[in-house]
Amino acid sequence: MAETPPPEHQDDDTGAGHTRVPVRIEEALAAAAMAAIFLISFGNVVARYATNASFAFTEEFSVFLLVFMTFVGSSAAFATNEHIRITFFLERMPPGLRWLAELVTLAATTLMFSLILWYGAAVTFDEWKWGETSPGLGYPTWLYTIWLPVLSLAILLRVLGRGWARLIRPLWRG
Repeated sequence: MAETPPPEHQDDDTGAGHTRVPVRIEEALAAAAMAAIFLISFGNVVARYATNASFAFTEEFSVFLLVFMTFVGSSAAFATNEHIRITFFLERMPPGLRWLAELVTLAATTLMFSLILWYGAAVTFDEWKWGETSPGLGYPTWLYTIWLPVLSLAILLRVLGRGWARLIRPLWRG
């Protein structure tokens, strides 16, 4: 009797089971970012009430972590086929038109995150080159912005994997 592959390797009618790299990575990173935001915010509230002083400088950490969590969540959403789309219309389309809609979605997403990757890398390089520092803590700002191109690349890899699973592999199967 053959063993059933783990759920992340199974294919269903949506093709959501195409992932090779576990989505748990993104889930763990998002949970860690959310926990850090909570701890920073909670610590700030406690310090404000206990000492009447605020840790306003921690805002740059919170903003960075929120952006980080958004990009990691986007990567997980594409990997699990839970990204935002208008399924009401998509589910009522014939298979050929549904395939075309998927192609347009993946092409637009690839273009957008390719641009974020390119310009994010350019901004990060400029901040590193000119030694720009953050206003609150004085840390090099490239430490924050380097995650834009890195996480955009992760999203692009998930989108390309999605494109392979939904558009290319079904054509090979015939």
